Amino acid sequence: MSFKTKLGIVAALIALPQMALAQDAAAAPDFNEIGPYIMTTLLFCMAGFLVFFMAAGFAMLEGGLVRSKNVTMQMTKNIALYSIAAIMYWLVGFNLMYPGEFNGYVGSFFVPTVLDPVGVAAADAALDYASIGSDFFFQLVFVAATASIVSGALAERIKLWPFLIFVIVLTGFMYPISGSWKWGAGWLDAAGFQDFAGSTVVHSVGGWAALAGAIILGPRLGKFGKNGRVHPMPGSNLALATLGTFILWLGWFGFNGGSQLAMGTVGDVSDVSRIFANTNMAAAAGAVTALILSQVMYKKPDLTMVLNGALAGLVSITAEPLAPSLFGALWIGAVGGVIVVVTVPMLDKFQIDDVVGAIPVHLFAGIWGTIAVVFYNSDANLMTQLLGIIAYGAFTFVASLIVWVILKATLGIRVSEEAEIQGLDTAELGMEAYPEFSKG
Repeated sequence: MSFKTKLGIVAALIALPQMALAQDAAAAPDFNEIGPYIMTTLLFCMAGFLVFFMAAGFAMLEGGLVRSKNVTMQMTKNIALYSIAAIMYWLVGFNLMYPGEFNGYVGSFFVPTVLDPVGVAAADAALDYASIGSDFFFQLVFVAATASIVSGALAERIKLWPFLIFVIVLTGFMYPISGSWKWGAGWLDAAGFQDFAGSTVVHSVGGWAALAGAIILGPRLGKFGKNGRVHPMPGSNLALATLGTFILWLGWFGFNGGSQLAMGTVGDVSDVSRIFANTNMAAAAGAVTALILSQVMYKKPDLTMVLNGALAGLVSITAEPLAPSLFGALWIGAVGGVIVVVTVPMLDKFQIDDVVGAIPVHLFAGIWGTIAVVFYNSDANLMTQLLGIIAYGAFTFVASLIVWVILKATLGIRVSEEAEIQGLDTAELGMEAYPEFSKG
């Protein structure tokens, strides 16, 4: 064998790995193809973590606004309702809300969620969207937030287990069915109804369910006196309630920002940052408006109004956090602050007892936010927005009313007068959040 032949063989051997690498590179998708999938999956995970943290925000807000003798019950309800929501959304909700085969109104029941295979290949993944696990988790934390709204409104007099049975129905069936009408490409989506992140799909649904429950359950003992006189029942820890509000404010960046549902382009990432800025502005405007208005109406600022004003601003911008300018977000959120200060005493006049102000914040401000979409979204039509509001309200309120009535007639939903006076912590749970202090 000549030297030249040997040299050729060596060169060929050296070239083989390079050829193999070139073939692998040609077979593997580049970042332009897989990048949107990776970035959107990351968006869902990060946003989902933030919305999950809202569960802590709801717990702290409620724990601060109820009397000390009922704090442990609120903590128990909040961790239980999140856990139940997680299981029910896996078992029923996710595929009921986002069905493969769909008549536009209701999908298939009891189709559990199945995740992507371990180590899924790019060829087998939904490269035009995100991983199933990230999408499932991101949608799951929304339904848990809906249940938390109900928890706060009905505090201090509802039994634990009937409440948790209602949570099973709400998170497994009611919320996914109505949610599919818009987000699952159902009949309201086809009609042109607009709700970017859930002023109606999430917040009003929670508010309607809470309103039905508050009507059936009745007010707390001593809340309303003769001639409609309202007896204030101050919360146990306004510092805790303030912490809860800030946690919810933080979580809302994931709530609204993640609802962009894409982070694979410069435009998507820029839009997410725009949503963050508008979300923050609406909350700030709601808080400041409630601060000023409570000073004017009550001669002194009311911290609870300010906290709920911020939350109402957040709910108000949730239906359309992308399109408005910062000024648009400011005035939309400010109207939310006005709504809270005006409607909290209005509910008292009707003797509807909402312990934390959940109905004004999530229902009334949610309705306002859904209407406000028409000012900045050219695809929105006022009549269609009103149609969506009415459809969600009628379905959720009537369905909730039926469930509450059945629970009241069978298990009973309200604790005894003795238990309510003693406090649900000791009467229902046998433990206290603040055992070293006297009962509130």
